[in-house]
Amino acid sequence: MPKTSARLLALLSLLQTRRDWPGTLLADRLDISLRTVRRDVDRLRELGYPIAAVKGPDGGYRLGAGTELPPLLFDDEQAVALTVALQVAATRPGDGLADAAARALNTIRQVLPARLRNRVDALRVSSVDQPGSRPAGPVDGGALLAISAAARAHEVLRFDYGTEDGPPRRAEPHHVVTLAGRWYVVAWDLDRADWRTFRVDRMVPRTPNGPRFTPRALPGGDVTTFVTSRFRGSADDSGDWPCRGTVVLDLPAATVALHTRDGVVEEIGPDRCALTLGSWSWPSLAAAVARFDADVEVVGPPELARACARLAERFARTAATFTESP
Repeated sequence: MPKTSARLLALLSLLQTRRDWPGTLLADRLDISLRTVRRDVDRLRELGYPIAAVKGPDGGYRLGAGTELPPLLFDDEQAVALTVALQVAATRPGDGLADAAARALNTIRQVLPARLRNRVDALRVSSVDQPGSRPAGPVDGGALLAISAAARAHEVLRFDYGTEDGPPRRAEPHHVVTLAGRWYVVAWDLDRADWRTFRVDRMVPRTPNGPRFTPRALPGGDVTTFVTSRFRGSADDSGDWPCRGTVVLDLPAATVALHTRDGVVEEIGPDRCALTLGSWSWPSLAAAVARFDADVEVVGPPELARACARLAERFARTAATFTESP
């Protein structure tokens, strides 16, 4: 049986991956008794984690949102992944979030145990822009959060845009996406009665937001089709690739955006996002998706799903022929 501290981390990790967990399933996954599960849940509650009991045939648990931030607990893999993401963000000064990422990285480093701090200190990760890529304007983290919150709540967004004079613009925000290293908001412009894509680095949100609205149907049926059609023909356009596909990744949109220069990233949940990429062949597109260390769901087209299956078979054969040296 793992030590109590390691077991608590594993239990907390499991509770964060799905809404409800039957107690018996938690016991099986952690290789402990149901009684030990109940004791560990009580320990997490004492630390400030709001874990509710779920009624049902097997009983279960649900991790809720607390009013106060409890102590942050990361296992080794989570700490390394977080360090990599923050280092990449900290080495991209053009997006305006680098200073905040550097401060967050320093804060997390100070609270890590010595053995883990030594491991993450050995990591040296940098982000290098592709030759000829356009520089991104500075993005204010507060503005990005305010815009995302308005889109999620379906509230009219009031904002100043660039150097335009006059009253604030009014728009119904639908999606926040990244394309070619820049953040955009897809929105219905109330003043111009048309769909628009606004650059986040040029937006200064006003408070309070306007009234709630009923979302309209996007032209093309989805945000990916809309955004790629709007940018078709531009220097950063990837709409002319002969092969194009969409997948859902079990990763936050911001993390995927850090490693995506020629695709469209759409947030669909706190830890899930849709990614649309183009490539010169289906196998190369499947390989581009496989570079993300996360579960992948192919949305379409079928050619991409078949290419992923062939890639998996090829790597399985490669692994089967590998002989580890003594």
